[in-house]
Amino acid sequence: VFIVDQHATDEKFNYERLKATTVLQTQSLIAPMRLDLTAQEEDVVIDNLSMFEMSGFVFKVDADAAPRQRLQLVGRPFSKATEFGVQDIHEMIFLLKEWPGKPVRPSRIESMLAMRACRSSVMVGTALTHANMRSFVHRMADMEAPWSCPHGRPTMRHLFDRARLPLPTLHCDVLQQ
Repeated sequence: VFIVDQHATDEKFNYERLKATTVLQTQSLIAPMRLDLTAQEEDVVIDNLSMFEMSGFVFKVDADAAPRQRLQLVGRPFSKATEFGVQDIHEMIFLLKEWPGKPVRPSRIESMLAMRACRSSVMVGTALTHANMRSFVHRMADMEAPWSCPHGRPTMRHLFDRARLPLPTLHCDVLQQ
């Protein structure tokens, strides 16, 4: 028997959806910015341009330029008062080296998406229909990591195994009736 936290489960579903689909707005730079990247770091960015663009970073690539001179930042993401920059690019490069081929976002963007997911999720204490409850549990099967919300709160708790409950003993007089 498990208890499912309706808010944490809905938050995790919303977070994974936002993480996969949110494209941040980009602020074009007045002048392109040269980045102090190694040739290997440049290659990581060039090989993952679409992932950087999803996070709002836009680069101008000059394939004919010398290594370490091939990239210029021409646009960077923003969201309300939050601006993102070079430190976020370095973080993404690090993450892409650690987990090649996996979709990654800078931690500041992850935090922003987690907050949006939390605010748009069903709140604790909201009454749900049986259809809503079933939907939450079924959606968990499609999540990449359904065990906790982005803030670390567990989505479910195991209470006990029904198979381990003692069976009631039946008395002979009950069986005769």
